[in-house]
Amino acid sequence: MSMPQPIRVAIAGHGNLGRGVEAAMPHNPDMNLVGIFTRRAPEQLSPKCPATPVFSMAEISGHADHIDVLILCGGSKEDLPQQGPELAALFNTVDSFDTHARIPEYFAAVDASARSGGRTALISAGWDPGMFSINRIVGEALLPDGDTYTFWGDGLSQGHSDAVRRIPGVAGAVQYTRPVPAAVERARSGTRRVLTTREKHHRECFVVLDEGADAAQVRDTIIKMPHYFANYDTTVNFISAAELARDHSAMSHGGFVIRSGNTAVGTTQTIEYSLKLESNPEFTASVLVAYARAVHRLHQMGQYGAKTVFDVAPGLLSPKSAEQLRAEQL
Repeated sequence: MSMPQPIRVAIAGHGNLGRGVEAAMPHNPDMNLVGIFTRRAPEQLSPKCPATPVFSMAEISGHADHIDVLILCGGSKEDLPQQGPELAALFNTVDSFDTHARIPEYFAAVDASARSGGRTALISAGWDPGMFSINRIVGEALLPDGDTYTFWGDGLSQGHSDAVRRIPGVAGAVQYTRPVPAAVERARSGTRRVLTTREKHHRECFVVLDEGADAAQVRDTIIKMPHYFANYDTTVNFISAAELARDHSAMSHGGFVIRSGNTAVGTTQTIEYSLKLESNPEFTASVLVAYARAVHRLHQMGQYGAKTVFDVAPGLLSPKSAEQLRAEQL
């Protein structure tokens, strides 16, 4: 019996997330990395494996017949809203779009495009949205009489950091999401108190300004940014480029989902799922790679259009057969 051909995977975008996908590929022997597409000059990019070909994003449409799944590694604020729908018409895609409030409209745009091209496109795969989303659904289904609490951090948020860096006058920035300890304890207590967005988290930014930039204007733009900072207490610290490089190069993150509910009067049950990540982009990339495998399989089944993690059976993420999984994991 012949072995199945490896899944041909390509990367669009070579920032922290794209490099994380590169790092994940050797751990998935049923896949081959067949190319990296960049908006930079290809010769300026140094892939982890020197044999990996690098192409200009301008020529990506010419590679549609040579790629089984394209992993989109651009930012959610500006890159993916354009790239997601455009590329889903040509490729099976996976992305980590994480602007929660805009997911319905993004899904609709990608779905229309993917269906027009007979492609399969999975959006918003990562840890939140993604793994946390699955655990919110499971917790709600198992404890229908209950409340769900999601906490992020303490750690660096890629999406929020990227959003700050795109503000005019900002030369560099990172953003940390910090859970409020008192709110976490209330969620775990089973008292099921309603907690507001502002009560649960504090956001802290460390920003390097361009020369001559107006600090007050930059701070005002940050704290009023819809979907990112407007609903939170946010602290903005202005620092030097040297301080940013010295003190804020780590990309740790994590968080937890808590479902607290009652199965009978006086009987409290609590479910908690947590992540502690030394590298946010590398873990997110690992999720994308697993879902790339699932997207390839869904496409082979004729399941076209946009999908989310809610539409993917867990077995499709594993390189093991259904028989193996039943014997080893069930």
